[in-house]
Amino acid sequence: MALRRPYLQPMKLLYFALFRARIGCGEEEIDPPAGIRTVGALVDWLAERGPGYRAALADPRLVKVAVNQEYVGRDHPVGPRDEVAFFPPVTGG
Repeated sequence: MALRRPYLQPMKLLYFALFRARIGCGEEEIDPPAGIRTVGALVDWLAERGPGYRAALADPRLVKVAVNQEYVGRDHPVGPRDEVAFFPPVTGG
């Protein structure tokens, strides 16, 4: 886990389904590096945190992301206090 900067609140990450299984937890709070400002940059940074993250995030087609409970794309901004959730693709009928 990154060191916390005392003046910022951490970002909350939620992992569902295959993400939870591969990463090994359902949620965590992190302080990503200052340069992490978009969903895409966050995903790329997380993939470098270890083999479980790398396996979970390897196929972009299988990574759906919601920021503050709204589905977003890789270019969407993220920051402190955001809740970022990772889901597999959802199908319906």
